[in-house]
Amino acid sequence: GWCPLPPAGAQTTQLLVEPPWRPAVMWDWVTLTCQGSGTAGATTWYKDEQRWGQNRRDHFTVTESGTYVCDRPSSGVSPSLRVLNDRLVLQVPARTLLEGDMVTLRCRV
Repeated sequence: GWCPLPPAGAQTTQLLVEPPWRPAVMWDWVTLTCQGSGTAGATTWYKDEQRWGQNRRDHFTVTESGTYVCDRPSSGVSPSLRVLNDRLVLQVPARTLLEGDMVTLRCRV
C-alpha cells in the first residue's frame, strides 16, 4: 500500500486539526499539523492516497477538500482526516471519543 508502517514500539503520529472538529470543513480555514517524533522537516503528506505537495512542512492551511494523512519517519503514518467542502455537515469534537462520553454535536450550514 501507499502508507509505510511505523517502527515497532514507536510513538504514534497524530494529525491535529484547527478548529478541532471532524469532519473539517474548508470554509473554517482549516490548519493541519503533523505531530510525531523526529524532525518536522521530514514530514510527508498524502491527499486522497497520493503523495502531496506540502512535503517537509509540519503544518499548513488546507486549500483543497480531500482525505489527508501525514507520515513522520520516526513515528509512522497518522490516522486520516477528511476535509469537506459540503454545505451541510454534522461535526463531532476532534478528540478520542469513548462509549458513555457526553458529546457536543454541531450541525453546520
